[in-house]
Amino acid sequence: MKLSVAIAGSEAPSSAFVVWRGFEKSIKKAATMGYQGVELALKNADEIDFDKISKCLKENNIEVSCISTGQVFAVSNLYFTHRDKNKRDEVVNVFSKLSTLASKFNCKLNVGRTRGFIAENQTKEEAENLFIDTARKICDDAAEKNVEIIIEPVNRYEINFINNLDEGAELLRKVERKNLGLMPDVFHMNIEDAQIGGALAKHGDLVRYIHFAASNRLAPGQGHLDWDDIFSGLQSANFDGWASIEIFPKPDPDTAARQAIDFIMPRILNY
Repeated sequence: MKLSVAIAGSEAPSSAFVVWRGFEKSIKKAATMGYQGVELALKNADEIDFDKISKCLKENNIEVSCISTGQVFAVSNLYFTHRDKNKRDEVVNVFSKLSTLASKFNCKLNVGRTRGFIAENQTKEEAENLFIDTARKICDDAAEKNVEIIIEPVNRYEINFINNLDEGAELLRKVERKNLGLMPDVFHMNIEDAQIGGALAKHGDLVRYIHFAASNRLAPGQGHLDWDDIFSGLQSANFDGWASIEIFPKPDPDTAARQAIDFIMPRILNY
C-alpha cells in the first residue's frame, strides 16, 4: 500500500476537501513529508500544465495516485444522472479529457458526487439507468486509454444516491465494465456501512483505492474510528493499492498533513 495526499490548485473553492492548494508547492511539501503520491482535485483537464507538473513530480520523486472530480459537480454542476442529455454529453466530454490526463499520469480517475443523484420527481430506476448509460460511455472511453474509473460512495447527508459499498457494488455489476471499481472513504463508511472492516473485506474484489480521514474529517487518529478494524478489512480484501489522505486542513494544512502521515505510515509499514 502507498500513501497519497489530496491537493488542488490555488483557485480551488473552499468546498474542495484537500490539504494543500497550489500544485507545485503542494507536491514539494508532500514529498518532503514522506508522501509517495498526490491526488489532484480538478474540475477540468486544462487546469494544469502537464509538462510543468510532470517535471515537478520527477524532481520530487512522487507520483499522481488519482484525479478526483468533486469540482466537476460542485463548480460545473455536471453529473451522470442529469435529465438534460446535453449536460450528460458535456460530462462525458469532460471525463474524456480527464481520462486522457489520467492516462498520461498513469493514475486512476475518481467519481464522487459527479455520479449524480435522484432528483425531485425522478424515480430511482430512472436515475440508475442514466447513471449506467453515462458510466458505460465514460468507462469505454477510459478503457481505450487504459484508465480505471473508481466510484466513491458518499453519505446520505451529502447526496441521496450510492451511499454505501453494497449499493456501489450492485450498480457496478449492472454497468458491466472491467475498468470500473470502488473507492471507499472511511469517513463516509463510518456513517453508512454497518461495519467498515467487514464491508471492505466483503467487496475486496471491487476496492481499487481508498480515502483515509478521521470520523470528524480531521487527520486519521483525531477521531474515533477503529483503525485496526479498517486495516484488518483491507488485509482480508488483499488490498495493495493507493490510500489517500482527504481531510480538513485543520488546525492548519502542514500540521494536518503531518498528523496524518505520522499516524498512518507506521500502519502501512506493518501492513
